[in-house]
Order: sequence, then structure tokens, then C-alpha cells
Amino acid sequence: MNAAELMVKCIEAEGVEYVFGVPGEENAAFMMALEKSKIRFILTRHEQGAAFMADVYGRLTGKAAVCLGTLGPGATNLVTGVADGNMDRAPMVVVTGQADITRQHKESHQAMDVVGLFKPVTKWAAPVIHPDNIPEMVSKAFKLAQMEKPGACHIELADDLAETAANGDPLPAKPPRRPVPDDTIVDHAWEAIRGAKSPVILAGNGAIRKRASRQLRAFAEKTGIGVISTFMGKGSVPRKAKECLFTIGLQSRDRVACAIDSADVVITVGYDLVEYLPRFWNGKKNKTIVHIDFLPAGVDDHYDVAVEVTGDVAHALWMLNERAARDGVRFEPSGCRDLRAEMLADFAEYKDDDTEGTIRPQKAIWDVREALGPRDILLSDVGAHKMWVGRYYNCDEPNTCLISNGFCSMGFALPGSIAAKLVHPDRRVLALCGDGGFLMNVQELETAKRIGMPVVILVWEDHEYGLIAWKQRNRYGRNVDLRFGNPDFVMLAESFGCRGIRVENSRDLAGALENAFRCDLPTVVVIPIDYRENDLLTERLGTISCPI
Repeated sequence: MNAAELMVKCIEAEGVEYVFGVPGEENAAFMMALEKSKIRFILTRHEQGAAFMADVYGRLTGKAAVCLGTLGPGATNLVTGVADGNMDRAPMVVVTGQADITRQHKESHQAMDVVGLFKPVTKWAAPVIHPDNIPEMVSKAFKLAQMEKPGACHIELADDLAETAANGDPLPAKPPRRPVPDDTIVDHAWEAIRGAKSPVILAGNGAIRKRASRQLRAFAEKTGIGVISTFMGKGSVPRKAKECLFTIGLQSRDRVACAIDSADVVITVGYDLVEYLPRFWNGKKNKTIVHIDFLPAGVDDHYDVAVEVTGDVAHALWMLNERAARDGVRFEPSGCRDLRAEMLADFAEYKDDDTEGTIRPQKAIWDVREALGPRDILLSDVGAHKMWVGRYYNCDEPNTCLISNGFCSMGFALPGSIAAKLVHPDRRVLALCGDGGFLMNVQELETAKRIGMPVVILVWEDHEYGLIAWKQRNRYGRNVDLRFGNPDFVMLAESFGCRGIRVENSRDLAGALENAFRCDLPTVVVIPIDYRENDLLTERLGTISCPI
């Protein structure tokens, strides 16, 4: 057995189903070993696409997949997707090749410090120095990647070392155990909550783990406390629950901010500072904050925590549910009913719009929500459309709306949708992209076609980097020239052997989406988006009066 075979054997023992990547000369021994394993290798068309696939697989399963690249440019191509997964708290393990040990001390072809490159964007990165260390290194990488908060780990295997004789057996894979909070601190948290006049819950990406979401729903129902989610916390409570106060995340003031403005106690559950800075919702630094998360609170001047409940979030919420049932404390925030009614009216305002030649974002989101069932999956790329998804698209279940919101990487949604379909082949999967982000990883259409993943990609076309233009206008009253040209997206999709549909009129979008989902090919649906609504939304948010 050589080192590459031992590494594959160890990865297989961790329960890995997929390795996504683009191999190079320095991965040859690893690929030969992988071919003999039960792990499926998914050849991608760019290493960044491979990293995004591993990212989404990790988010949906809680288990780490592997993404693979060679040395030099293969490794650098992985970095953006790895950084995205790491900052969006997705477990993943990165394997890269490296030049022979005999030439690493000098300047040589494609050689660079890959481990040093990955250290800032991973939880742990290290080279294999001796083949017999591989079982420990693989076990450590997977353990760290899957521990809260999850993230990326990196192992480098040099070309000549991969073919060196190796001894050892895989260490048994053990799911990480999470500590539970102390009874006393939960008592303190409960006293702060039960003594509140108008509490509210802010649920972040740590609240969408299955057990955590279940306990959060029970806590909201028992206490009547409204739940606001971040973009990545969508689905932590169902959109139809009366306690659901939808999503916060726009930097402009929205109706949902009224619920936090009126709250004296904010209970953060799995809240992550990388998603939405506290200064946007605690600008006056006057909130009593109860922090419930797997890790201690981050340090921020606007996030001065009164009670810090650190440990397994689901267990912490279960402990609070026990106290809520014992004491029978219930809040009836009548203003939250008015807020929900106003938000629901906003969502439905253009559901019957029949504009020709262009389609409003509100109408597009409405039709997408109607086309997708409670367990179907939407992946949002990054751009102006992400703001509309963040505000207008609401969920019934956790992990059914995946947004890159920590690192905010364009090009995430198309490759991510392929991984989502691999994990859940029985569900509808839709990637919602702007024309800018779509073209950043459009090559993965070939991957989707080759491996038979009939995902739907909805492209909002505006011939511009629309989000940057929107932000510049908000800040300076104008924007620089950010316009660009596009190919014929229908012909482009067809050239990959996929299907392309162009929809010009609002009334035709719902039918086109249904048609696309019934197709057994990857399908690109293109619409001309009316981004005049961006500035109109900014104007509306600037004049909101609170119902609470």
C-alpha cells in the first residue's frame, strides 16, 4: 500500500461519498487509488466549482465532502470556494497535490506554499510529512471540519510522497460530541427572557441544524416570542407560523427591524457576526442580549452580551423549553401580527403582475416560491437578486434556501445546485443567478449534463453588475459604468446539451418554470429583470413607519 492508497482508505472510512475536483499530474497516485474505492469522483470543469459543490454538500448533510486540486494554479483556483465554505460554516476537506519533496526547497515549476495559502481560509491546514501520519491527519481534518462551527480543513500530499510505501489503518470515524450548557447559566438566560417586556429571537446559521430548528420552533410556539432570521437562518421556523417575522439582512431599514427596535431583550440563536453586523440592529447599544450558540460570542462593540449560553444549541433550547413549560410564561406581541400582515402584503403585491418585456423581482420570487415545494431547494447566487431573495423568499424547512452570506461569493449557485441534486435527487433544485454570477461558473453546465443532474437555473438578466450599481447610487447618488454584454443564454445552454428557455412576459414565467422542472435535462430559464425596482425598494425602506 502506498501513501495515496492509505489516504483514500482513510477518507473512505470517514463515510465520504464524493470527491469533487480537477486532478493534475501530482494527484496521479491519489486518482489511481480513488478509482479502486467506492467513493464517486465528480470531475468538474473548474476547481472553484468543485469547492462550491463540497460546500453545499456539507451544508445539506452536516458531513464533509472532499474537493481536490493539484498544486499551483489548481490550488489557487480552489481558494475562493474553500473560503466561502469556511466562512459560511460548511464542513469540507481539501486535498491538494504538491511538487516532489526533493524540489520544494527551491524555485521550481508550479511550486508554491499551498499550505500557507490555505491557512487564512481554513480551520486547519498541513502537509503530509510522513506517510504513516496519514490516518491521524485525515481523522483530525474531518473531526475539525465537522465540529461546531464547521468549516474547511486542508491536507497537502506531495507527488513523490504519494507513491511511498505506507503502513497503518484508518482511525474509526467518530461524530463530534458537543458540550451542553450549565443549568445555572440557562437559569440566568431564562430569568432575563421571562422578565422582558418585549423579547424577540434573532436566528442565524446555527439555528438551521435539524435538532436546533425543532427545539426553536417549540420554544417560539410555547412562549409566543417572534423569530427573525438572518439570510442563512431561513426556515428555522416555518414561514406560515405566526411567530415567524421573516428575514433581516438588508442594510437599509426594513419593517422587520421594527421588531428589534421595539424589543428590550434580543435572544440570538446560532447568530453569526459574519452574516449581519450587530451595528445594523443594535446601533444604540441598548439591547439586553442573550447569546445562545455553540461557541462564545464574538467581540463587537455593538454586541455586549448580558447572558452567554455556550454549548449545543438544540440542548440549550430544550432546557429553555423545560422552563417555559414549567412557568407557563407567554408573550402576546400584538404589533408582530401587524408586522406580519404588512410583510405578507408586500410579498403578494405583484403576484398577478402581467408586465410585458420585463419582469419585476417581486413577481419572479413569488413564482419561484409557488413552483417549489416545502422541501425543495433554492440556491441564491450573489448580486442584486440575493437582496430580493433575502427579503421576499421565505421557507418552511431549514436548509431549503442556501445563500452565500458570510463570504458572499459570486458563482456559488450553479455548481452548488449540482451538489444539492446529488444529495436530494427527489427534490426540485433551482439556482437563482444574476447574469454576472452565472457566467462565472457557467462551465459547470457541462458537469450537470454529463452526470445527469436536471437542475434549473433561473438567470435574471440586466447586463450590469446590478448590486454594485445599486449600492453606489445609495451611497453617492450615481454609479460608475458597470454594464456588460451577454451571449444568447438559450443558445449557450443548448450548446452544452442542456435546455434553454427565454421568458419575456410576467404572465408566462410560472408556466415556464413548471415546464423546466418537468424536463430531464439541466435547464436555463432567462428573464429580463426590472431592476428599476431596486431604487424603488430603497425609497420605500427609507420611509417605513413601524406598526409596533
